Amino acid sequence: MEYLLDVEGLKKSFGGVAALRDGRFQLKAGSVHALCGGNGAGKSTFLKILMGIHKRDAGSIRRAGKEVDYSSPSEALASGIAIIEQELSPVPHMTVAENIYLGREPSGRFGGIDFKTMNQNAQRLLDQLEFKIRANQYMMNLSVAQMQLVEIAKALSHDAEVIFMDEPTSAIGEKEAQQLFRTIVRLKAAGKGVVYVSHRLSEIFQIADAYTVFRDGAYVGSGNLDEIDRPSLIRMIVGRELGEEYIKTNVPTEVTGFEVTGLSAAGKIEDISFAARKGEIFGIYGLMGSGRTEIFNCLFGLDKAEKGTLQLHGETITVSKPAEAMQHGIAFVTEDRKLTGLNLSDSVRGNIVLASLPEMSPGFTMQRRDEQAAGSRMIARFDIKAARDTMSVSGLSGGNQQKVVLGKWFLRNPKVLLLDEPTRGVDVGAKREIYRIICDFAAEGGTVIMISSEIDEVLGMSDRILVMRNGRSAGIYRRDETDAEALVHLST
Repeated sequence: MEYLLDVEGLKKSFGGVAALRDGRFQLKAGSVHALCGGNGAGKSTFLKILMGIHKRDAGSIRRAGKEVDYSSPSEALASGIAIIEQELSPVPHMTVAENIYLGREPSGRFGGIDFKTMNQNAQRLLDQLEFKIRANQYMMNLSVAQMQLVEIAKALSHDAEVIFMDEPTSAIGEKEAQQLFRTIVRLKAAGKGVVYVSHRLSEIFQIADAYTVFRDGAYVGSGNLDEIDRPSLIRMIVGRELGEEYIKTNVPTEVTGFEVTGLSAAGKIEDISFAARKGEIFGIYGLMGSGRTEIFNCLFGLDKAEKGTLQLHGETITVSKPAEAMQHGIAFVTEDRKLTGLNLSDSVRGNIVLASLPEMSPGFTMQRRDEQAAGSRMIARFDIKAARDTMSVSGLSGGNQQKVVLGKWFLRNPKVLLLDEPTRGVDVGAKREIYRIICDFAAEGGTVIMISSEIDEVLGMSDRILVMRNGRSAGIYRRDETDAEALVHLST
């Protein structure tokens, strides 16, 4: 059989450290093939070699039966291979259309860019994909989720035969994910080959036909998805029995920890009220644009609320800026750790103390001994896998980066933990560790308010769930009185 892609024995090392020891993969036309593995399994290195970003040390790559060796992404694109990357790289001061057709803009009569045709083509593509985005919008005015949709549209605009999708739903909601899945079905019917990378196993079982598992930089196994169950696939990914996927050890008290009454922000949210208790994990679920993140932005002082009152442990507080929220013991783990949660050019230690700089530098001089002790304490507490605390945080896996963000906030001993997509882009093993951290915090009397686009996660971790729809509350429900179908119904 001739495959769209046939890869054998790929190897790649960086500075003598093997990132990929044995990469193998076969992609059939008209199929969706899931590439599975934990953070650090070698998936990203594998894709970057196939896209011509990295040069392989050994191994073979055949594209439609022909041996290839791409030296740049443009060569891979010319060969019919496109990628939707997890890491967004928008040009913020350009429009959506300009981002989609960057470097291949249609020309007008006198050699200039034909903006009218470009906008029409972009809008037609966005409409076909059912993405409610205008082609003439500026990227800087879009949400992270909308930017992800533009990235998807950009990759599909190349009409490639092979499409790599690296965590394509990590920043989008359930509704948008289903739109993407309908597009994938159309691509499959047209004879395209889709390589789907996701830590969300529910998505893999919904959309993929086949699977290949990498672990520790090497091929573990592959097969048809209808011949394996979820626990068996998890065992292949992590290399051991994982036990229950969701850890639930906290017991909510009857004492209110954080109460929000009548919170409103013009054009974003209206009349939001809830009371999260000490020891509780209070979930928030809704589709993209429902106002979920806007609630957190108001609670943390990033956006100005027009109306509403906040009470922490029974006392009314005012939050008009992040510094005030932090003084009151509110911590905010944002939805995009690389954009707003970490300083990627700084060290692991530097990121851990980032929210505690005033305490670490009285008199404008950093207390290095205190900084080192704080970093070591959080690294040990959250079992952060780092060669040393002075290494760049950009060199860590996604799960360890997220634990650095958590360490940054736990260093301040918060009372309320606001979590926006806390396990986004994190593998199943690291997810379980993060769930343990969240439950331990609640079990010790803290209050957790968690946003998640993953219905299974919301139902698995939350004690009660606030459902958002069009900027308003659609109700608050106990986890034992609702299910996935009800949540989707309430949110639409």
